[in-house]
Amino acid sequence: MNKIINIFSLPFFTNKKYITTIWCLIAIVSSLKQFSSGNPYKYNNYLIYKNVFFHSINKLSLFSAYPIEYYDHNYYGPLFGVLIAPFALMPDWLGMILWCLFSTVFLIWAINKLPLKEDKINLILWICAHEFLTSILSFQFNVLLTGLILLSFAFILEKKEFWAALFIIVGIYVKLYGIVGLAFFFFSKNKLKFILSLLFWAIILFVLPMLISSPEFIIAAYKEWFGRLIVKNTENITLNSMQDISIMGIFRKIFHNPNIPNTPFLIFGILLFGATYIKIKFYFQKHFQLLLLSSVLIFTVIFSSSSESPTYIIAFLGVAVWFVIQPRPYSKTTLILFIFALLITSFSPSDIIPEFFRENFIKPYALKALPCVLIWFKIIYEILAIKKKPLIA
Repeated sequence: MNKIINIFSLPFFTNKKYITTIWCLIAIVSSLKQFSSGNPYKYNNYLIYKNVFFHSINKLSLFSAYPIEYYDHNYYGPLFGVLIAPFALMPDWLGMILWCLFSTVFLIWAINKLPLKEDKINLILWICAHEFLTSILSFQFNVLLTGLILLSFAFILEKKEFWAALFIIVGIYVKLYGIVGLAFFFFSKNKLKFILSLLFWAIILFVLPMLISSPEFIIAAYKEWFGRLIVKNTENITLNSMQDISIMGIFRKIFHNPNIPNTPFLIFGILLFGATYIKIKFYFQKHFQLLLLSSVLIFTVIFSSSSESPTYIIAFLGVAVWFVIQPRPYSKTTLILFIFALLITSFSPSDIIPEFFRENFIKPYALKALPCVLIWFKIIYEILAIKKKPLIA
């Protein structure tokens, strides 16, 4: 396997323009494919997105059902209406392409901001290419959200807390997941500036959607949003749900018991995650920081009952970061876990995995989450076992 990994040292794989071009082509071709299908279900997420803007300016409920316009409900906060506005005003085919392209370029930029050498950045892009395809085919906001988390991390390390705070608040106000950017708080060397920046952007971005609607509407929309998310969580934990691809979902589906609660798992996960902060003297060492980033990205997904297959662009980016910072030659444990993640997490929605196995095991038992769960435990172990600063080749 180490020899196979070395293939990525060939010129085609080391030239960043090739993988960057491939990602952008994936975004363009995927959006055109979904739109040209003539089946609104295939671009339903985009229809939801653009109508957040139109419903905002018309002061219509952002979270009610609109079966004539799209399937399902909107689960994105009022700020999303401002973010999607430039694309919503375009013809659908063009808005879809540019939305996907914008999300793609944003994530590529965020990955390139990581404190890693270019060959490792390229390897991350190659590793995540298929998971990125899975997410972008659904016009998922998770591509942008992954970029927001990465940028909150990168800008804190660059001592640009003001901008890190912006990305955190955007993530919180759009999908709540952005709150995990606060996990990097202790990496800031100017914590007061960071806190004040968070307050500043929290006020500015709370008010911003009011410019396209009204203060009363936006305040009511936030209240309605929280209520809708509570309902959504209840819907997610049914055994037939396409969500709940999480550590809790694995147990619920294996034991055919939708009543297994989230709380014990969340308490256990938070305690284990929190234990990594005891390594105070390593806070400003790059290896520790990148391990914690990997942990945050994976934790965000595997402990969420809202996680679905396209959400795993977030977790798989964490897997990729963890893998590229492993010492060479790779250990057998590292290689086994990585290959397991490639096959079961990344490639399980594709024809690489036999349909029988996918439909009878991976989907019914939420096994897409399993490799990420195992890698997350390995990351926690690696953080707690740190005794000296490892070298990142």
